[in-house]
Amino acid sequence: MSTFDAIVVGAGFGGIYNLYKLKELGLSVKCFEKAPEVGGTWYWSQYPGATSDSSSEVYRYSFDKELLKTYPWPTHFLPQKETQAYLKHVVDRYDLGQHIQLNTELKGASFDAATSAWTVSFSNGETYKATYLILACGSFHTPNRPKIPGLDKFAGPVYHTGDWPEKRDLKGKRVGVIGTGSSGAQVLVNIADEVKHLVSFQRSAQHVVPHPNGPVSAEYREWVNNNYDEIWEQVNNHPVGHPLVHKTTPTMSVSAEERERIWEDLWNNGPNGFSFMYGPFGDIHSSAEANREICKYFEKKIAQSITDPDKLKKLTPSEIYGKRPVTLSGYYETFNKEHVDIVNYEHTPFVTVNEKGILTEEKQWDLDVIILATGYEVIDGSYIKLDLQGTHGSLKENWAKEGIPTSYLGVSESGFPNMFFIVGPQSPFTNMPPLIESQGNFITGLIEKAEAKKKENGGKTVLIEAEEKAKREWMEKCRTLAEGSLFRTVKSYIFGNMAPGKDLPGIFWLGGYGYYRSTIKEVSDNGYPGFSFST
Repeated sequence: MSTFDAIVVGAGFGGIYNLYKLKELGLSVKCFEKAPEVGGTWYWSQYPGATSDSSSEVYRYSFDKELLKTYPWPTHFLPQKETQAYLKHVVDRYDLGQHIQLNTELKGASFDAATSAWTVSFSNGETYKATYLILACGSFHTPNRPKIPGLDKFAGPVYHTGDWPEKRDLKGKRVGVIGTGSSGAQVLVNIADEVKHLVSFQRSAQHVVPHPNGPVSAEYREWVNNNYDEIWEQVNNHPVGHPLVHKTTPTMSVSAEERERIWEDLWNNGPNGFSFMYGPFGDIHSSAEANREICKYFEKKIAQSITDPDKLKKLTPSEIYGKRPVTLSGYYETFNKEHVDIVNYEHTPFVTVNEKGILTEEKQWDLDVIILATGYEVIDGSYIKLDLQGTHGSLKENWAKEGIPTSYLGVSESGFPNMFFIVGPQSPFTNMPPLIESQGNFITGLIEKAEAKKKENGGKTVLIEAEEKAKREWMEKCRTLAEGSLFRTVKSYIFGNMAPGKDLPGIFWLGGYGYYRSTIKEVSDNGYPGFSFST
Protein backbone atom coordinates (compact mmCIF):
# COMPACT_ATOMS: atom_id res chain seq x y z
CA MET A 1 0.00 0.00 0.00
CA SER A 2 1.50 3.34 -1.08
CA THR A 3 1.85 6.10 1.48
CA PHE A 4 1.84 9.86 0.99
CA ASP A 5 2.24 12.77 3.35
CA ALA A 6 -1.03 14.16 2.00
CA ILE A 7 -3.90 13.13 -0.22
CA VAL A 8 -6.01 15.79 -1.92
CA VAL A 9 -9.45 14.86 -3.26
CA GLY A 10 -10.70 16.95 -6.17
CA ALA A 11 -8.89 18.75 -8.97
CA GLY A 12 -10.90 21.94 -9.31
CA PHE A 13 -9.79 25.34 -8.02
CA GLY A 14 -9.45 24.02 -4.46
CA GLY A 15 -7.66 20.77 -5.17
CA ILE A 16 -5.16 22.26 -7.59
CA TYR A 17 -4.27 25.11 -5.25
CA ASN A 18 -3.83 22.85 -2.23
CA LEU A 19 -1.75 20.42 -4.25
CA TYR A 20 0.49 23.33 -5.25
CA LYS A 21 0.79 24.65 -1.67
CA LEU A 22 1.55 21.26 -0.12
CA LYS A 23 4.17 20.47 -2.75
CA GLU A 24 5.66 23.87 -1.92
CA LEU A 25 6.08 22.61 1.67
CA GLY A 26 8.11 19.71 0.34
CA LEU A 27 5.50 17.05 1.13
CA SER A 28 4.71 13.99 -0.96
CA VAL A 29 1.18 14.61 -2.27
CA LYS A 30 -1.26 12.80 -4.54
CA CYS A 31 -4.44 14.38 -5.88
CA PHE A 32 -7.37 12.21 -7.02
CA GLU A 33 -10.14 13.39 -9.34
CA LYS A 34 -13.17 11.35 -10.42
CA ALA A 35 -13.56 13.19 -13.75
CA PRO A 36 -11.44 12.40 -16.82
CA GLU A 37 -10.07 15.96 -16.79
CA VAL A 38 -9.16 18.59 -14.22
CA GLY A 39 -11.55 21.48 -13.62
CA GLY A 40 -13.97 20.40 -10.92
CA THR A 41 -17.21 22.34 -11.33
CA TRP A 42 -15.77 23.78 -14.51
CA TYR A 43 -15.49 20.31 -16.01
CA TRP A 44 -18.95 19.07 -15.06
CA SER A 45 -20.91 22.25 -15.84
CA GLN A 46 -20.73 22.03 -19.62
CA TYR A 47 -24.33 23.06 -20.20
CA PRO A 48 -24.99 25.72 -22.85
CA GLY A 49 -24.15 29.18 -21.52
CA ALA A 50 -22.21 28.04 -18.43
CA THR A 51 -20.35 31.20 -17.46
CA SER A 52 -18.76 32.71 -14.37
CA ASP A 53 -20.67 35.53 -12.71
CA SER A 54 -17.45 36.86 -11.20
CA SER A 55 -15.32 39.19 -13.30
CA SER A 56 -12.38 37.61 -15.13
CA GLU A 57 -9.62 39.35 -13.22
CA VAL A 58 -10.57 37.62 -9.97
CA TYR A 59 -11.63 34.28 -11.42
CA ARG A 60 -7.95 33.40 -11.26
CA TYR A 61 -5.45 32.42 -8.61
CA SER A 62 -3.84 35.49 -7.12
CA PHE A 63 -0.58 33.85 -6.04
CA ASP A 64 1.06 34.09 -9.47
CA LYS A 65 1.03 37.74 -10.51
CA GLU A 66 2.94 37.17 -13.73
CA LEU A 67 0.50 34.51 -14.89
CA LEU A 68 -2.42 36.78 -14.12
CA LYS A 69 -0.81 39.61 -16.02
CA THR A 70 0.05 37.58 -19.11
CA TYR A 71 -2.55 34.84 -19.43
CA PRO A 72 -5.15 35.85 -22.03
CA TRP A 73 -8.86 36.01 -21.40
CA PRO A 74 -11.41 36.94 -24.06
CA THR A 75 -14.37 38.32 -22.12
CA HIS A 76 -15.17 39.98 -18.80
CA PHE A 77 -17.15 36.91 -17.68
CA LEU A 78 -15.57 33.58 -18.53
CA PRO A 79 -17.34 30.71 -20.29
CA GLN A 80 -16.82 27.22 -18.93
CA LYS A 81 -14.20 26.18 -21.49
CA GLU A 82 -12.05 29.24 -20.78
CA THR A 83 -12.04 28.64 -17.02
CA GLN A 84 -11.20 24.98 -17.44
CA ALA A 85 -8.45 25.82 -19.95
CA TYR A 86 -6.93 28.21 -17.41
CA LEU A 87 -6.89 25.51 -14.71
CA LYS A 88 -5.26 23.08 -17.14
CA HIS A 89 -2.64 25.73 -17.88
CA VAL A 90 -1.89 26.14 -14.17
CA VAL A 91 -1.43 22.38 -13.84
CA ASP A 92 1.01 22.39 -16.76
CA ARG A 93 2.85 25.52 -15.63
CA TYR A 94 3.66 24.01 -12.23
CA ASP A 95 4.09 20.44 -13.47
CA LEU A 96 1.29 19.25 -11.21
CA GLY A 97 -0.12 16.69 -13.65
CA GLN A 98 2.32 14.03 -12.48
CA HIS A 99 0.71 14.23 -9.03
CA ILE A 100 -2.91 14.03 -10.25
CA GLN A 101 -4.75 10.77 -10.91
CA LEU A 102 -7.93 11.16 -12.99
CA ASN A 103 -10.95 8.87 -13.35
CA THR A 104 -10.61 7.90 -9.68
CA GLU A 105 -13.46 8.58 -7.26
CA LEU A 106 -13.07 8.67 -3.49
CA LYS A 107 -15.21 6.04 -1.79
CA GLY A 108 -14.19 6.44 1.85
CA ALA A 109 -11.49 7.09 4.39
CA SER A 110 -10.90 5.98 7.97
CA PHE A 111 -8.53 7.29 10.61
CA ASP A 112 -6.36 4.77 12.45
CA ALA A 113 -5.39 6.10 15.87
CA ALA A 114 -2.73 3.41 16.29
CA THR A 115 -0.76 4.60 13.26
CA SER A 116 -1.98 8.23 13.22
CA ALA A 117 -2.79 7.87 9.53
CA TRP A 118 -5.72 7.94 7.16
CA THR A 119 -6.51 4.91 5.02
CA VAL A 120 -8.15 6.19 1.85
CA SER A 121 -10.01 3.98 -0.65
CA PHE A 122 -11.05 4.70 -4.22
CA SER A 123 -13.48 3.44 -6.85
CA ASN A 124 -10.80 1.51 -8.76
CA GLY A 125 -10.03 -0.63 -5.72
CA GLU A 126 -6.82 1.19 -4.83
CA THR A 127 -6.08 2.06 -1.21
CA TYR A 128 -3.51 4.52 0.14
CA LYS A 129 -2.30 5.80 3.47
CA ALA A 130 -1.72 9.47 4.24
CA THR A 131 -0.99 11.70 7.23
CA TYR A 132 -3.17 14.52 5.94
CA LEU A 133 -6.45 14.30 4.03
CA ILE A 134 -7.64 17.41 2.17
CA LEU A 135 -11.21 17.25 0.86
CA ALA A 136 -11.55 19.71 -2.01
CA CYS A 137 -14.79 18.11 -3.22
CA GLY A 138 -16.53 21.46 -3.43
CA SER A 139 -19.91 22.83 -2.36
CA PHE A 140 -21.04 22.96 -5.99
CA HIS A 141 -20.31 19.38 -6.87
CA THR A 142 -23.06 16.88 -6.08
CA PRO A 143 -26.12 17.74 -8.22
CA ASN A 144 -29.34 18.28 -6.30
CA ARG A 145 -31.87 15.96 -7.89
CA PRO A 146 -35.17 16.87 -6.25
CA LYS A 147 -37.81 14.23 -5.66
CA ILE A 148 -40.29 15.52 -8.23
CA PRO A 149 -43.45 13.38 -8.37
CA GLY A 150 -43.59 11.32 -11.55
CA LEU A 151 -40.16 12.29 -12.88
CA ASP A 152 -39.18 8.64 -13.29
CA LYS A 153 -42.19 8.15 -15.61
CA PHE A 154 -41.10 10.76 -18.16
CA ALA A 155 -40.41 9.08 -21.50
CA GLY A 156 -37.71 11.49 -22.66
CA PRO A 157 -34.21 12.24 -21.35
CA VAL A 158 -33.72 14.18 -18.12
CA TYR A 159 -30.50 16.21 -17.93
CA HIS A 160 -28.96 18.11 -15.01
CA THR A 161 -26.90 21.26 -15.54
CA GLY A 162 -24.42 20.09 -12.89
CA ASP A 163 -23.72 16.83 -14.72
CA TRP A 164 -23.46 17.72 -18.39
CA PRO A 165 -20.30 15.95 -19.60
CA GLU A 166 -21.24 15.65 -23.25
CA LYS A 167 -23.15 17.60 -25.88
CA ARG A 168 -26.88 17.03 -25.99
CA ASP A 169 -28.95 17.50 -29.13
CA LEU A 170 -31.75 19.91 -28.30
CA LYS A 171 -32.35 21.24 -31.80
CA GLY A 172 -36.04 21.33 -32.69
CA LYS A 173 -37.05 19.79 -29.36
CA ARG A 174 -39.71 20.78 -26.84
CA VAL A 175 -37.72 21.50 -23.69
CA GLY A 176 -38.73 22.20 -20.11
CA VAL A 177 -36.21 23.83 -17.75
CA ILE A 178 -36.87 23.42 -14.02
CA GLY A 179 -35.14 26.05 -11.88
CA THR A 180 -34.19 29.72 -12.20
CA GLY A 181 -30.85 30.10 -10.45
CA SER A 182 -27.74 31.01 -12.39
CA SER A 183 -27.59 27.74 -14.33
CA GLY A 184 -31.31 27.77 -15.13
CA ALA A 185 -31.20 31.34 -16.41
CA GLN A 186 -28.03 30.73 -18.42
CA VAL A 187 -29.20 27.56 -20.11
CA LEU A 188 -32.61 29.06 -20.89
CA VAL A 189 -31.19 32.09 -22.67
CA ASN A 190 -28.60 30.06 -24.57
CA ILE A 191 -30.87 27.32 -25.93
CA ALA A 192 -33.89 29.49 -26.73
CA ASP A 193 -33.04 29.94 -30.42
CA GLU A 194 -32.16 26.26 -30.85
CA VAL A 195 -35.29 24.58 -29.55
CA LYS A 196 -38.80 24.36 -30.95
CA HIS A 197 -40.60 25.19 -27.72
CA LEU A 198 -39.10 26.24 -24.38
CA VAL A 199 -40.91 26.30 -21.03
CA SER A 200 -39.38 27.69 -17.84
CA PHE A 201 -40.88 26.01 -14.75
CA GLN A 202 -40.33 28.21 -11.71
CA ARG A 203 -41.11 27.77 -8.03
CA SER A 204 -40.96 31.56 -7.82
CA ALA A 205 -39.77 34.39 -10.04
CA GLN A 206 -36.13 35.45 -9.86
CA HIS A 207 -34.38 38.83 -9.84
CA VAL A 208 -31.93 38.71 -12.75
CA VAL A 209 -29.50 41.58 -13.28
CA PRO A 210 -27.79 42.14 -16.64
CA HIS A 211 -24.02 42.21 -16.95
CA PRO A 212 -22.13 44.07 -19.66
CA ASN A 213 -20.19 41.05 -20.85
CA GLY A 214 -18.01 41.59 -23.87
CA PRO A 215 -14.46 41.47 -25.16
CA VAL A 216 -11.67 42.57 -22.83
CA SER A 217 -9.93 45.52 -24.47
CA ALA A 218 -6.17 46.02 -24.44
CA GLU A 219 -6.72 49.21 -22.45
CA TYR A 220 -8.74 47.44 -19.78
CA ARG A 221 -6.22 44.64 -19.53
CA GLU A 222 -3.41 47.17 -19.11
CA TRP A 223 -5.41 48.89 -16.36
CA VAL A 224 -5.88 45.56 -14.53
CA ASN A 225 -2.17 44.76 -14.79
CA ASN A 226 -1.20 48.20 -13.48
CA ASN A 227 -3.68 48.04 -10.60
CA TYR A 228 -3.34 44.38 -9.65
CA ASP A 229 -2.57 44.92 -5.97
CA GLU A 230 -5.33 47.49 -5.51
CA ILE A 231 -7.88 45.18 -7.17
CA TRP A 232 -7.04 42.32 -4.85
CA GLU A 233 -7.07 44.59 -1.84
CA GLN A 234 -10.61 45.51 -2.84
CA VAL A 235 -11.52 41.81 -3.29
CA ASN A 236 -10.06 40.86 0.09
CA ASN A 237 -12.10 43.49 1.89
CA HIS A 238 -15.37 43.08 0.00
CA PRO A 239 -18.23 41.23 1.75
CA VAL A 240 -18.44 38.62 -1.00
CA GLY A 241 -14.95 38.82 -2.47
CA HIS A 242 -15.58 40.91 -5.59
CA PRO A 243 -13.57 43.83 -6.99
CA LEU A 244 -16.38 46.23 -6.16
CA VAL A 245 -16.64 49.38 -4.12
CA HIS A 246 -18.77 48.52 -1.10
CA LYS A 247 -20.12 51.33 1.04
CA THR A 248 -21.98 51.29 4.32
CA THR A 249 -24.30 54.10 3.20
CA PRO A 250 -27.92 53.37 4.25
CA THR A 251 -30.22 53.11 1.24
CA MET A 252 -32.83 55.46 2.64
CA SER A 253 -30.27 58.13 3.57
CA VAL A 254 -30.23 59.46 0.02
CA SER A 255 -33.11 60.84 -2.04
CA ALA A 256 -35.28 58.65 -4.25
CA GLU A 257 -33.83 60.42 -7.28
CA GLU A 258 -30.27 59.66 -6.18
CA ARG A 259 -31.10 56.00 -5.56
CA GLU A 260 -32.63 55.79 -9.00
CA ARG A 261 -29.57 57.35 -10.62
CA ILE A 262 -27.17 54.99 -8.83
CA TRP A 263 -29.16 51.87 -9.61
CA GLU A 264 -29.71 52.90 -13.23
CA ASP A 265 -25.97 53.25 -13.68
CA LEU A 266 -25.42 49.78 -12.19
CA TRP A 267 -28.14 48.27 -14.39
CA ASN A 268 -26.63 49.69 -17.55
CA ASN A 269 -22.94 49.38 -16.71
CA GLY A 270 -22.75 46.54 -14.20
CA PRO A 271 -20.61 44.75 -13.43
CA ASN A 272 -23.01 42.17 -11.92
CA GLY A 273 -25.82 41.35 -9.49
CA PHE A 274 -23.50 41.47 -6.51
CA SER A 275 -22.96 45.17 -7.18
CA PHE A 276 -26.63 45.76 -6.32
CA MET A 277 -26.58 43.72 -3.13
CA TYR A 278 -23.06 44.64 -1.96
CA GLY A 279 -22.23 47.88 -3.70
CA PRO A 280 -23.15 51.53 -3.10
CA PHE A 281 -25.49 50.76 -0.19
CA GLY A 282 -24.68 48.67 2.85
CA ASP A 283 -28.10 47.48 4.03
CA ILE A 284 -29.81 45.80 1.06
CA HIS A 285 -29.28 42.40 2.70
CA SER A 286 -30.23 43.48 6.21
CA SER A 287 -32.93 46.19 6.00
CA ALA A 288 -36.41 45.18 4.85
CA GLU A 289 -37.20 48.80 3.95
CA ALA A 290 -34.06 49.13 1.82
CA ASN A 291 -34.73 45.80 0.15
CA ARG A 292 -38.29 46.80 -0.73
CA GLU A 293 -36.95 49.92 -2.42
CA ILE A 294 -34.57 48.01 -4.66
CA CYS A 295 -37.32 45.51 -5.45
CA LYS A 296 -39.49 48.39 -6.69
CA TYR A 297 -36.66 49.42 -8.98
CA PHE A 298 -36.28 45.86 -10.30
CA GLU A 299 -40.02 45.61 -10.91
CA LYS A 300 -39.85 48.72 -13.06
CA LYS A 301 -36.93 47.37 -15.09
CA ILE A 302 -38.64 44.00 -15.59
CA ALA A 303 -41.80 45.76 -16.77
CA GLN A 304 -39.73 47.69 -19.31
CA SER A 305 -38.34 44.41 -20.66
CA ILE A 306 -41.49 42.26 -20.99
CA THR A 307 -44.20 42.94 -23.58
CA ASP A 308 -46.76 40.25 -22.60
CA PRO A 309 -48.80 41.22 -19.49
CA ASP A 310 -49.34 37.60 -18.45
CA LYS A 311 -45.63 36.80 -18.69
CA LEU A 312 -44.84 39.99 -16.81
CA LYS A 313 -47.08 38.91 -13.93
CA LYS A 314 -45.33 35.52 -13.74
CA LEU A 315 -41.83 37.00 -14.00
CA THR A 316 -42.31 39.65 -11.32
CA PRO A 317 -40.83 38.29 -8.06
CA SER A 318 -43.08 38.10 -5.03
CA GLU A 319 -40.14 37.58 -2.67
CA ILE A 320 -37.54 40.12 -1.61
CA TYR A 321 -34.13 40.39 -3.23
CA GLY A 322 -32.60 37.80 -0.93
CA LYS A 323 -31.45 34.86 -3.03
CA ARG A 324 -28.00 34.42 -4.50
CA PRO A 325 -27.78 37.18 -7.15
CA VAL A 326 -28.20 36.01 -10.73
CA THR A 327 -26.26 37.91 -13.37
CA LEU A 328 -27.15 37.52 -17.06
CA SER A 329 -28.03 39.80 -19.95
CA GLY A 330 -31.01 39.02 -22.16
CA TYR A 331 -32.94 36.96 -19.60
CA TYR A 332 -36.21 38.87 -19.57
CA GLU A 333 -36.04 39.68 -23.28
CA THR A 334 -35.88 35.94 -24.05
CA PHE A 335 -39.43 35.55 -22.73
CA ASN A 336 -40.68 37.97 -25.40
CA LYS A 337 -40.14 35.21 -27.96
CA GLU A 338 -43.39 33.50 -28.91
CA HIS A 339 -42.06 29.96 -28.46
CA VAL A 340 -40.78 30.67 -24.90
CA ASP A 341 -43.30 30.18 -22.09
CA ILE A 342 -43.21 30.38 -18.32
CA VAL A 343 -44.99 28.40 -15.62
CA ASN A 344 -44.84 29.99 -12.19
CA TYR A 345 -46.11 27.61 -9.51
CA GLU A 346 -47.28 30.52 -7.35
CA HIS A 347 -49.82 31.27 -10.09
CA THR A 348 -50.28 27.79 -11.57
CA PRO A 349 -49.52 24.96 -9.12
CA PHE A 350 -47.55 21.91 -10.26
CA VAL A 351 -49.36 18.54 -10.25
CA THR A 352 -46.97 15.88 -11.56
CA VAL A 353 -44.53 14.80 -14.23
CA ASN A 354 -45.96 12.13 -16.51
CA GLU A 355 -44.82 10.18 -19.57
CA LYS A 356 -45.53 13.06 -21.94
CA GLY A 357 -44.25 16.00 -19.88
CA ILE A 358 -45.40 18.15 -16.97
CA LEU A 359 -48.96 18.56 -15.77
CA THR A 360 -50.03 21.68 -13.86
CA GLU A 361 -53.45 22.63 -12.54
CA GLU A 362 -53.88 24.69 -15.71
CA LYS A 363 -52.76 22.34 -18.50
CA GLN A 364 -50.52 19.56 -19.79
CA TRP A 365 -47.14 20.66 -21.18
CA ASP A 366 -45.88 18.07 -23.65
CA LEU A 367 -42.06 17.88 -23.70
CA ASP A 368 -39.26 15.96 -25.39
CA VAL A 369 -36.55 16.87 -22.85
CA ILE A 370 -36.51 18.00 -19.21
CA ILE A 371 -33.50 19.92 -17.86
CA LEU A 372 -33.01 20.09 -14.11
CA ALA A 373 -31.33 23.37 -13.18
CA THR A 374 -31.84 22.64 -9.52
CA GLY A 375 -28.41 23.37 -8.08
CA TYR A 376 -26.27 21.29 -5.77
CA GLU A 377 -26.33 19.55 -2.41
CA VAL A 378 -24.96 22.64 -0.68
CA ILE A 379 -26.18 21.78 2.82
CA ASP A 380 -24.19 18.56 3.13
CA GLY A 381 -21.94 19.13 0.13
CA SER A 382 -20.41 15.92 -1.14
CA TYR A 383 -19.29 14.79 2.28
CA ILE A 384 -22.15 12.67 3.61
CA LYS A 385 -22.05 10.65 0.38
CA LEU A 386 -18.63 9.45 1.52
CA ASP A 387 -17.79 6.89 4.19
CA LEU A 388 -15.58 9.08 6.38
CA GLN A 389 -14.72 7.47 9.72
CA GLY A 390 -13.06 9.57 12.42
CA THR A 391 -12.23 8.88 16.06
CA HIS A 392 -15.88 9.03 17.16
CA GLY A 393 -17.82 7.46 14.31
CA SER A 394 -18.70 8.56 10.81
CA LEU A 395 -19.09 12.12 9.60
CA LYS A 396 -22.57 11.33 8.34
CA GLU A 397 -23.68 10.01 11.74
CA ASN A 398 -22.15 12.94 13.62
CA TRP A 399 -23.88 15.47 11.40
CA ALA A 400 -27.17 13.59 11.62
CA LYS A 401 -27.01 13.87 15.42
CA GLU A 402 -26.36 17.60 15.15
CA GLY A 403 -29.15 18.08 12.63
CA ILE A 404 -26.78 20.24 10.61
CA PRO A 405 -23.29 19.94 9.11
CA THR A 406 -20.74 21.46 11.49
CA SER A 407 -17.16 22.71 11.37
CA TYR A 408 -14.62 25.00 12.93
CA LEU A 409 -13.80 27.95 10.65
CA GLY A 410 -15.27 26.07 7.69
CA VAL A 411 -12.13 23.94 7.37
CA SER A 412 -12.07 21.32 10.13
CA GLU A 413 -14.31 19.05 12.20
CA SER A 414 -13.67 17.77 15.70
CA GLY A 415 -13.05 14.02 15.83
CA PHE A 416 -11.39 14.01 12.41
CA PRO A 417 -7.70 14.77 13.02
CA ASN A 418 -5.57 15.91 10.09
CA MET A 419 -8.62 16.06 7.81
CA PHE A 420 -9.55 19.41 6.26
CA PHE A 421 -12.33 20.78 4.08
CA ILE A 422 -11.97 23.32 1.32
CA VAL A 423 -15.18 25.37 1.42
CA GLY A 424 -16.68 23.23 4.16
CA PRO A 425 -19.82 24.01 6.19
CA GLN A 426 -19.92 27.50 7.70
CA SER A 427 -17.52 28.88 5.11
CA PRO A 428 -18.37 32.39 3.92
CA PHE A 429 -21.02 33.06 1.30
CA THR A 430 -18.60 34.57 -1.19
CA ASN A 431 -16.78 34.42 -4.50
CA MET A 432 -15.06 31.02 -4.47
CA PRO A 433 -11.52 31.46 -5.91
CA PRO A 434 -10.39 34.06 -3.33
CA LEU A 435 -11.92 32.00 -0.51
CA ILE A 436 -10.21 28.83 -1.74
CA GLU A 437 -6.84 30.57 -1.58
CA SER A 438 -7.51 31.96 1.89
CA GLN A 439 -8.52 28.56 3.26
CA GLY A 440 -5.68 26.82 1.42
CA ASN A 441 -3.15 29.20 2.94
CA PHE A 442 -4.66 28.69 6.39
CA ILE A 443 -4.57 24.89 6.14
CA THR A 444 -1.02 24.99 4.81
CA GLY A 445 -0.05 27.07 7.84
CA LEU A 446 -1.58 24.47 10.18
CA ILE A 447 0.27 21.64 8.46
CA GLU A 448 3.51 23.60 8.40
CA LYS A 449 3.28 24.04 12.18
CA ALA A 450 2.53 20.34 12.66
CA GLU A 451 5.50 19.38 10.48
CA ALA A 452 7.78 21.63 12.54
CA LYS A 453 6.55 19.97 15.76
CA LYS A 454 7.06 16.58 14.13
CA LYS A 455 10.76 17.35 13.64
CA GLU A 456 11.02 18.50 17.26
CA ASN A 457 9.43 15.22 18.38
CA GLY A 458 11.87 13.01 16.52
CA GLY A 459 9.64 12.37 13.52
CA LYS A 460 6.50 11.35 15.39
CA THR A 461 3.29 12.40 13.61
CA VAL A 462 1.50 15.42 15.08
CA LEU A 463 -2.30 15.41 14.94
CA ILE A 464 -4.18 18.63 14.23
CA GLU A 465 -7.76 18.57 15.47
CA ALA A 466 -10.47 21.17 15.91
CA GLU A 467 -11.49 21.44 19.55
CA GLU A 468 -15.14 20.80 20.30
CA LYS A 469 -15.52 24.00 22.34
CA ALA A 470 -14.05 26.12 19.54
CA LYS A 471 -16.37 24.50 17.03
CA ARG A 472 -19.42 25.22 19.18
CA GLU A 473 -18.41 28.85 19.56
CA TRP A 474 -17.89 29.13 15.80
CA MET A 475 -21.29 27.62 15.08
CA GLU A 476 -22.97 30.01 17.49
CA LYS A 477 -21.24 32.94 15.85
CA CYS A 478 -22.47 31.79 12.45
CA ARG A 479 -26.03 31.51 13.78
CA THR A 480 -25.85 34.99 15.30
CA LEU A 481 -24.63 36.49 12.04
CA ALA A 482 -27.34 34.70 10.07
CA GLU A 483 -30.09 36.08 12.31
CA GLY A 484 -29.46 39.60 11.04
CA SER A 485 -29.66 38.64 7.36
CA LEU A 486 -32.67 38.80 5.06
CA PHE A 487 -31.36 35.64 3.38
CA ARG A 488 -33.13 33.76 6.17
CA THR A 489 -36.53 34.92 4.95
CA VAL A 490 -36.56 33.56 1.39
CA LYS A 491 -36.86 30.03 0.06
CA SER A 492 -33.45 29.22 -1.33
CA TYR A 493 -31.56 25.92 -1.46
CA ILE A 494 -28.21 27.66 -1.16
CA PHE A 495 -28.98 28.96 2.33
CA GLY A 496 -30.61 25.76 3.53
CA ASN A 497 -34.05 27.32 3.71
CA MET A 498 -35.60 24.61 1.55
CA ALA A 499 -34.82 21.72 3.91
CA PRO A 500 -38.19 20.44 5.18
CA GLY A 501 -38.66 20.68 8.92
CA LYS A 502 -35.21 22.11 9.54
CA ASP A 503 -33.98 25.47 10.73
CA LEU A 504 -30.51 25.81 9.25
CA PRO A 505 -29.28 29.33 9.95
CA GLY A 506 -25.66 28.34 10.22
CA ILE A 507 -24.93 26.85 6.80
CA PHE A 508 -22.84 29.85 5.73
CA TRP A 509 -20.78 32.46 7.55
CA LEU A 510 -22.73 35.58 6.63
CA GLY A 511 -20.35 38.05 8.25
CA GLY A 512 -18.65 38.83 4.97
CA TYR A 513 -15.48 37.60 3.30
CA GLY A 514 -13.32 40.44 4.60
CA TYR A 515 -14.36 39.74 8.19
CA TYR A 516 -13.73 36.03 7.66
CA ARG A 517 -10.24 36.67 6.31
CA SER A 518 -9.37 38.85 9.28
CA THR A 519 -10.80 36.20 11.65
CA ILE A 520 -8.72 33.30 10.32
CA LYS A 521 -5.67 35.58 10.10
CA GLU A 522 -6.06 36.37 13.78
CA VAL A 523 -6.26 32.64 14.52
CA SER A 524 -3.10 31.89 12.55
CA ASP A 525 -1.22 34.90 13.94
CA ASN A 526 -1.96 33.72 17.50
CA GLY A 527 -0.76 30.15 17.10
CA TYR A 528 -4.05 28.56 15.99
CA PRO A 529 -6.25 28.68 19.10
CA GLY A 530 -9.13 26.24 18.80
CA PHE A 531 -6.87 23.55 17.36
CA SER A 532 -5.01 20.94 19.37
CA PHE A 533 -1.59 19.66 18.25
CA SER A 534 -0.95 16.26 19.80
CA THR A 535 1.20 13.18 19.23
